[in-house]
Amino acid sequence: MTGPGRRLTQQDIAKMAGVSQTTVSLVLNKRGDAEVRIAPETRERVLRVIKETGYVADPAARRLADGRNRILGVFTYEAVFPTESADFYHPFLVGIEECAEEIGCDLLLFTSARAVSGARRQIFNEESRVRLADGCLLLGRTVDRDDLARLLAEGIPFVSVGRRDDAGGPVPYVGADYPPAVRALVERAVALGHRRLAYVGAGTGGESRADRLRGFQEGVAANGADGRHLPPEAPLEDLVAAGVTAVFVEEHADCVALARAARERDMEIPRDLSILTLGAFTRPVEADTDFTGFRIPRREMGHRAVQLLAGVLETGGTPQELLPCELIAGSTLAPASGI
Repeated sequence: MTGPGRRLTQQDIAKMAGVSQTTVSLVLNKRGDAEVRIAPETRERVLRVIKETGYVADPAARRLADGRNRILGVFTYEAVFPTESADFYHPFLVGIEECAEEIGCDLLLFTSARAVSGARRQIFNEESRVRLADGCLLLGRTVDRDDLARLLAEGIPFVSVGRRDDAGGPVPYVGADYPPAVRALVERAVALGHRRLAYVGAGTGGESRADRLRGFQEGVAANGADGRHLPPEAPLEDLVAAGVTAVFVEEHADCVALARAARERDMEIPRDLSILTLGAFTRPVEADTDFTGFRIPRREMGHRAVQLLAGVLETGGTPQELLPCELIAGSTLAPASGI
């Protein structure tokens, strides 16, 4: 049974009819592959379940029904399975897998593009197999601009998971809408009496970092606060000396380090210093603090990326979408001292 409001999938129909999802897909597409002969009674049973449930096939599945391998590639610029990154990438992969299953496609994870001499992975090398797939999903905190430019120039269908700047032309992507989320956190801090704020992080090296910093700067300007940008290695003493009462930290793991340093100075979080996180863990760290911040819609981004790629395969185009981040109240933002 499906929950209220949840769309039926081919997997649901397959379970109700007691057949495989492949069989359901073949029936829906009015196909019978030579190696998969569908008995008339099986076909009738599937059609009966479809009629009784009122199931309507996902349009994206129809788009991919004819003339393609029904294989979607996934290229990752960083390893996604080692322990240090698994927690960050797992929701993206879950969303990608869910949608690929819904539209009846297989996933091909490209792993042959080895990094050479410390350089980052690149899609195109002597062993590149990107053209084996109908289209490709790109996953990584930063993406090689030369790869993007070549994908565009050669007309290879792809969608980036994460906003990307132009690379010889507009890049199709689905990303997280960071600036409004960061601005909302700044506004919340100012409403609690915080006037001196700091952004701790690179703010460069990738579109997501630049978007976070831009959101902070826009929020500070709109609320008449005093904001400053400090590098991730900035010591706590610099924040204290500047009279900062609320710090916005780009990397979640740096929040943990900052909170630990504050406690070692007998500072209480958030009474003496409010700490707000602007992302999810990207490297392993032990933490038991519920930081104030926002949730990146990683699972939704992966799911939507597959839907957009299906559309690109059908009609082309350059879809660009940003999904909202959900604010998290947490326990590390409090009124500024003396308020």
